[in-house]
Amino acid sequence: MRKKRNYKRDHQPDMIHKSVAVTRFINYVMQDGKKHAAKEIVYDALETIHKTTKQNPVLVFDTAIKNAVPDLEVVSKRVGGANYQVPREVRPERKFFLAAHWLIEAARSKKGKPMATKLSEEILAAYKGEGAAIKKKQDMHRMAEANRAFAHFAR
Repeated sequence: MRKKRNYKRDHQPDMIHKSVAVTRFINYVMQDGKKHAAKEIVYDALETIHKTTKQNPVLVFDTAIKNAVPDLEVVSKRVGGANYQVPREVRPERKFFLAAHWLIEAARSKKGKPMATKLSEEILAAYKGEGAAIKKKQDMHRMAEANRAFAHFAR
């Protein structure tokens, strides 16, 4: 039986900032189909970023994503009864997904503040090159570097 084909999705830019990246990020923030709530969270976070930095919030957001994007990841591969963590380059479509999910996961793990505030803090931290999402990227790169000896198992 053949695998299901994964079709490319054509995302429309969001209404306020005219950015496809913001639209995709809103979709990742969304839980249980509550898109309006996700839009409010992301737009409030971008507004907070604009107030604190006095810069274009979409440029700050894009830079934060670019700082959090990983170049390498490890993939588990079974060879002769043993599992090896094989380092590989991250596909271009997957890079944005990983960076966005790390930012959202880091914001959700904080407690005691509204989600928009936590998200704006995490985006600003990634913009400056620090924070949990950047740490996750560095950990992934470190693991790939440690398992470089198994790179010849990659297809």
